[in-house]
Amino acid sequence: MAWIQQQQKSSKAFANITAVEHNKTETSSGHLSFYTDPPSTIICIEDFERYAIDRLRVLKGIEEAKAKGFKPHEVQEKARKLANEHLKALDPKQNLFKDHASHFVLRLAYCRTEELRRWFLTHESELFKARFSDEPPKAQVAFMTQAGLEYDQCTPDELNESIHPSGRPLWALLAQVEESKWNQQVATEIKQDVPGSRSFFKVDFEQVPDLVASRKVFLRHGQAYVFKTDVASLVVGHFRSQLSRALVTTSRKWASHIAAEESERLTPVVEALSTRYLGPDYGDLQRPAGEVALADLPRLAHESFPLCMLNMFDALKRDHHLKHTGRQQLGNFLKGIGLSLDSALAFWRTEFAKGGMPEDKYKKEHMYNIRHSYGKEGKRVNYTPASCMSVINSQPGEGVVHGCPYKTFDKDSLTAALTRLHVEPQAIRAAVAKQQGNHFQLGCAAAWEGAHGCECVTGINHPNQYYSESRKVHDAQMEAEQDATTAAGTPGQSANRLPKQSHETAAAVTPVGQT
Repeated sequence: MAWIQQQQKSSKAFANITAVEHNKTETSSGHLSFYTDPPSTIICIEDFERYAIDRLRVLKGIEEAKAKGFKPHEVQEKARKLANEHLKALDPKQNLFKDHASHFVLRLAYCRTEELRRWFLTHESELFKARFSDEPPKAQVAFMTQAGLEYDQCTPDELNESIHPSGRPLWALLAQVEESKWNQQVATEIKQDVPGSRSFFKVDFEQVPDLVASRKVFLRHGQAYVFKTDVASLVVGHFRSQLSRALVTTSRKWASHIAAEESERLTPVVEALSTRYLGPDYGDLQRPAGEVALADLPRLAHESFPLCMLNMFDALKRDHHLKHTGRQQLGNFLKGIGLSLDSALAFWRTEFAKGGMPEDKYKKEHMYNIRHSYGKEGKRVNYTPASCMSVINSQPGEGVVHGCPYKTFDKDSLTAALTRLHVEPQAIRAAVAKQQGNHFQLGCAAAWEGAHGCECVTGINHPNQYYSESRKVHDAQMEAEQDATTAAGTPGQSANRLPKQSHETAAAVTPVGQT
């Protein structure tokens, strides 16, 4: 794959990484492809990464739909919608190239471990199935013929053979299977022998595991009898097995020499893709600096902080100390929600002073780091708050409170923590169930819904997103209350301040004078 023409040697080596044993003719029809050949067209580094991120948005969306319990046809509809949104190039003539290039870049990114390969294989197969199912029958047949996928079709004699003790023929049993799938019209046509209605393919059952698992196919002597409308499962099975072999081959080549050869150019980009956060980075303040007042932090924490940030905030209030990673995660989160630099300096100074830290030690060890995170020292980089994936992937040790509680808490601890936040019991059960399935972000989204009494349409991918969506709900409630108060003819609260709540932890933090 000649990804970068200027460095021809490494481009040739890079081309070998995605090549697998295959016929030289690429099996492709429109946007359907088995991706046997990597594209040979030149691509710049920027497009290399951008195309991969666009495809990653599609695969992540498919993952989210499945995790939310979407039915198979709903997942396919979601996949088609996401593909139309993200996999089309600015120039329609480049659509096929973008599709191929993005697939092979992600194949590199997700070939490196068994877990990554399994994830990529599952969601790429879902995307392929959605696209194949969307094609008209003639296009499906043409693609199968081009791919050399020729399956044995049941003959009339075989369908009329009596295979049941009652003397019922095979076609009657196949009609019964279609009835169990609620395909009543298809079952009736099979019984009436409508031309073309008895189109069944006979294949080894291993080729259609999804149909076998969902009991949507008739099995006999190790053979599965697949109806013409379910042919997508046959093709997807072939796609899946071929891609699985290709990922293993790619993994070996990547580890043996390509990663080292591309260490200064492509390797950092490729290795970062599998943990890439795709939403806004919240590097700029969500609200004007200073709008989040220091005195409001305790109340906002218990109204709108995600559990990861609330856990650190409460620990800081209790112990007046946080480890370095915890200070980074909480500090950048507070910056992202609108806490000004001056307020941040006062906040941390106050908490450390309560823990007995001398003023000179605070100035020497912490003031610079706080200013640095706001882009006021060093290279003057405005550091972005940590995303959910970054928080999840952090490895807190013994006695450390940073990290994702949905990953680090046991079932009982998580249940107790969410109960204290007055999350609805049903939502707590849903959040714990997601946690037990290692769907940590979905567990957080379930808790958000239980705490706010409405659906979290966007999902949760970032702690600052959790806060932002929460404030939208609280702000809407506040406006509704003010409208009701105004309609009643009584003075309302100032629209510039959020309503107060009475709880012990809502005591104002007293700023300490700065020198």
